[in-house]
Amino acid sequence: MKKSFVVLILLFGFLSQSTFATDGYFRHGYGIKYSALAGSGVAVSLSSLGAITNPASIIRTNNSIEINLSVFSPNRDYTITGNPSGFPQTFGLTPGKIESDKNIFFFPTIGLKRGIADNMAIALSIYGNGGMNTDYPAQTFYESSSPNTGVNIEQMFSNLTYAVEVTKGQSIGVAAIFGWQRFAAKGLAAFSPFSSDPANLSGNSWSTSTGFGFKVGYQGILTDWLSIGVTYQSKINMSEFERYAGLFAEKGDFDIPANWTAGVAVSPNKDWTILLDVKQILYSGIKSVSNPMLPNLQTSQLGKDDGAGFGWKDITSVKFGVMYKAIENYTLMAGYSYN
Repeated sequence: MKKSFVVLILLFGFLSQSTFATDGYFRHGYGIKYSALAGSGVAVSLSSLGAITNPASIIRTNNSIEINLSVFSPNRDYTITGNPSGFPQTFGLTPGKIESDKNIFFFPTIGLKRGIADNMAIALSIYGNGGMNTDYPAQTFYESSSPNTGVNIEQMFSNLTYAVEVTKGQSIGVAAIFGWQRFAAKGLAAFSPFSSDPANLSGNSWSTSTGFGFKVGYQGILTDWLSIGVTYQSKINMSEFERYAGLFAEKGDFDIPANWTAGVAVSPNKDWTILLDVKQILYSGIKSVSNPMLPNLQTSQLGKDDGAGFGWKDITSVKFGVMYKAIENYTLMAGYSYN
């Protein structure tokens, strides 16, 4: 079992791919059950993987090892009409409809939970994030040295969680988070005049970074029919993508934004549970993501502190989930997330 578990962890590093998700580049839910509920569930304990959603939730789950696998298939394309004008200070794009080649991605999620006392538990969770993967088979910006144009960011996280039930039905938890990510870009050399470091802008293969953060959570059973949960995750300060210091703001910086979630679970009877969560991701705290594209591309250089970014703002998601115990040993789940 120990050898198999190590192999699964190693395989995870190769299988983890990035995709578009409903919460920016965060997945809307981690683990099959929480994904089925559209990411809601901060107020309930469903599996050992609940440690990712709320560190306090593992108090009310059984000892277990869980391995989940999700397959995601996004279709990405762009269409350019007309032809470049050739006028001075204009930026030409290759015309036509171009579809991204990579459309299948795998997301393993691994969880291990063990009780260490009647009111204490620990858990290890390994999971991936996604976003911003494209591989267009075209020289979109007319870069002759690269037949394709695209970017790819892959993120993997490992959470070590400790939780304690302070009084009956009231638990708190804290998780130490280790983050690993890698990034590559190709076909962007045309932006060299806009870069503070053209040698570290595009086509430099993979660049990796690591960092640490934490997550705290509370979960409380207030009555037989009402539970609540609250979590906060700090910003994960990542080291810079050195090979892309001329692309991302702050010399290749790409930190993981802070976020918080609050939610309730209502059980009108033994068969039904209704969930409502509100989650906010603070993208505005990450300059490489939140800096606007314009006018920054005209007033500063890529890679500088005020260099152009994606112009993302904070995202607030409202997540709604329903669980119904239709037949013995089976639970039906559905969810909807809006942001």
